[in-house]
Amino acid sequence: MMARLENKVAIVTGAASGFGEGMARRFAEEGAKVVVADLNAKGAERVASEIGGGAIAVGTDVTVRAEIDELVYAAMQAFGRIDIMVNNAGFTHRSGSLTDVDEETFDLIADVNMKAVYFSTLAVVPIMERQRGGTIITTASTSGIRPQAGLTWYNASKGWAITATKSMALELAPKKIRVNCLCPVSGDTPMLARFMGADTPEIRDGIRAAIPLGRLSTPLDVANAALWLASDEAAFITGVALEVDGGFDI
Repeated sequence: MMARLENKVAIVTGAASGFGEGMARRFAEEGAKVVVADLNAKGAERVASEIGGGAIAVGTDVTVRAEIDELVYAAMQAFGRIDIMVNNAGFTHRSGSLTDVDEETFDLIADVNMKAVYFSTLAVVPIMERQRGGTIITTASTSGIRPQAGLTWYNASKGWAITATKSMALELAPKKIRVNCLCPVSGDTPMLARFMGADTPEIRDGIRAAIPLGRLSTPLDVANAALWLASDEAAFITGVALEVDGGFDI
């Protein structure tokens, strides 16, 4: 049986760790050629080399349009097409009072979680339109659906990502470009300590207790959801904010 992403090319940002690394690896297992993009160039190189099979690494600051353009150019030079664009890179302020978040941090949240999606869309949509189709996936969050106290500006950025996804899906449907987003609950990733404010067993236990299935999300949980959205099995799915949350948003 053909792998679900056979002959497809995927770019995944924030792919040196966490959810992004999980997606890059899972996509490759299902036959995709993967461009592993991350600000952490060494981490991206590690993931690409471990994937093998033609995966390439590109050090990318998603907040800089020229670097997004260079990322897309590298993908086209290596593989000649782009079928899947995953906007996974993300940033948050540490959990705490909304008035304690300085302007520099606020701007970085907006640039990574919002403006980078705009930049990547400008870069890949013309390519996907020429190819007569493609799919864009953004990692949003349950925080965009059910805001968490102490994460106001992060919550807002993820709510924006959900609304942008739905609006993009409407506009790009005639071009056969599907647009969806993922809404994971807290996962054991490098950003978890920022979400919690402090990383203690008691706080982790509290988070688990709020999730009906009783555990944090994992990179594999998110990767499997992304794989389905990216595959032809989801050919009729667009504009969806898919909750990967163990029932947290019920």
